Amino acid sequence: MAVGGALAAPVHENRLMAAPRKTADVKERTARLGHDLATPQLLQDALTHPSLAGFRQRKKSTMPYERLEFLGDRVLGLVIAEWLYEKFPEASEGELAKRHAGLVNRDALRAVAVEIGLGQHLRLAHGEEASGGRKNIATLPDAMEAILGALYLDGGLKAAQNFIHRFWQKDIAIAEAPADPKTVLQEWAQGQGLPLPQYKVVEHSGPAHAPKFVIEVSVKGHAPVTAEGESKRAAQKAAAALLIKQVTAK
Repeated sequence: MAVGGALAAPVHENRLMAAPRKTADVKERTARLGHDLATPQLLQDALTHPSLAGFRQRKKSTMPYERLEFLGDRVLGLVIAEWLYEKFPEASEGELAKRHAGLVNRDALRAVAVEIGLGQHLRLAHGEEASGGRKNIATLPDAMEAILGALYLDGGLKAAQNFIHRFWQKDIAIAEAPADPKTVLQEWAQGQGLPLPQYKVVEHSGPAHAPKFVIEVSVKGHAPVTAEGESKRAAQKAAAALLIKQVTAK
């Protein structure tokens, strides 16, 4: 796809901007969007991290990253909801909701961002670049939503839908709705007449782009367990899964 170089390596506009990064094949990566943007500036805005907000405002740029991120989040939710509704005609509302939650969360967004190599194209201020912003687990999902917003504004719902159908296909095709360990543990505790599980952060370490969280989960009357992950949510899910295994093995 030709987009006027919009999804090329970051551009060095001034000292606020991170230095350009080399890419193996820019054309191959930009083609993955599956849409030839009529307004390449939308893609530039989607790739410009808020760390450059001051610079962008001085340039009187429009369509900031955060607005595209907001829009992309809603577009993803709608496309996935319609897709699930059509694909699983016998599924209950509850099952559809569980599937939807697993397909639009930040883990799913980050996985697609990594798959298309989005991080290396982000336009970052030097401070954000130095702190590992291109691999930051918080940065990538937001940027992926901004890209979806740009696709929608430029090519309508069909452009965004084509991209989402392409990169979410392997996950939506899963035969059964994924069971969230936290939900399973909560339902188990309620079924036993016990208070809800309690989660607490035991440790938080590592750099911003590669953090490590250690979470402890406990249920009244049972020994607590701990697990680690690259986000609080991931660590909570891992800990819940371990505790489920522990309490149901008795």
